[in-house]
Amino acid sequence: MIEDFLYLSELYDIYGALLTGKQQSCLKLYLFEDFSLAEAGDALGITRQAVHDNIHRSKQAMESYEEKLGLAARAKNERKVLKEVYDAILELKRPGNARDVDMVLGKLLPLLGREQEEYP
Repeated sequence: MIEDFLYLSELYDIYGALLTGKQQSCLKLYLFEDFSLAEAGDALGITRQAVHDNIHRSKQAMESYEEKLGLAARAKNERKVLKEVYDAILELKRPGNARDVDMVLGKLLPLLGREQEEYP
């Protein structure tokens, strides 16, 4: 369930702009505001079932986009490679070059979607 939620969130980040306004609203409330289907329906003035249907259609549309474009898979692979590069550079750190290595690693962290505190 958590994996499905995270996958849907990732797809929304990439393909959300391609959805209808109603689909975007339903997903935002459900995914990012932690609304139940009934709460989202109340907020949008539609039924719980309509919210469910919009989310289901949204997921199908975004999965179709991903199947054709592969942007989420590509982003995941790029993050994996960047993490490997980060780890390799970290292994090169020595007392004489620590500042330079930290500067390079600091430039990689935003690309990994991480903060400095999360890495050594």
